[in-house]
Amino acid sequence: MILDIKKLEFGYGKEKVLENISFSAVQGEVIMLIGPNGSGKSTLLKCITSYLKADSGEIKIYDKKIDSYSKKKLAEIIAYVPQLKEYSFSMTVFETILMGRKPHSSWAASEQDKETTAEIIAALNLEEIAFKNINELSGGQKQKVFLARAAAQESEIILLDEPTNNLDLKHQLEIFELIEKEAALGKTVIVTMHDLAMVSRFAERIIMLKEGEIVSDGDKKSLSAEKINSVYGVEVSLKEHNGNQLIIPEKIVV
Repeated sequence: MILDIKKLEFGYGKEKVLENISFSAVQGEVIMLIGPNGSGKSTLLKCITSYLKADSGEIKIYDKKIDSYSKKKLAEIIAYVPQLKEYSFSMTVFETILMGRKPHSSWAASEQDKETTAEIIAALNLEEIAFKNINELSGGQKQKVFLARAAAQESEIILLDEPTNNLDLKHQLEIFELIEKEAALGKTVIVTMHDLAMVSRFAERIIMLKEGEIVSDGDKKSLSAEKINSVYGVEVSLKEHNGNQLIIPEKIVV
């Protein structure tokens, strides 16, 4: 077991955001966190990174509490990609991905760091844009670069907050291909998602949150129409297609 969370609670002042969160993850597992806006998905990722300190409960990595790790060591273990926002710093794609090597190096990047960065750029087919300024890229290209930076970190755990948000269908599929590649290398990947169609297509394990609590934890078959109705307030139909489950929204439940 690489990650173990028990009875985690967090709030902003008197407002509870996470309550009694407990789950564990193993090496090579892909977990998708779903739930409506405000259900605590992003907050949970920030607690796992130690960016936010939980009010109670515990988070363990390799059976050690996260507050027993130094910031540098935690950065070696966990790579975090927040939601895509507008960036206005002048760096090339190569330099941006190279930043992922910082937890493993001193102030100056080593030749090994540069070689690792070049290998990842080649593996993810980013050679054509490697020396472009990141501000010149499309949203989908930027997201691939930030995932490449996470890969360069060579961390055991990768946390992705809405990695396909506002991307076209092709770029969404490319992002999921990258996620599957990282999982195949033994990385544990936790992804927050809104698009239930993509979740039902690619998820191995789905954890559903509602008002800061886990209401469901299972494989894609656990994503039932009744649970979606209860959590999202939307009536849906489920259809089978080529072994996958299609989710068709019907109407808002009043």
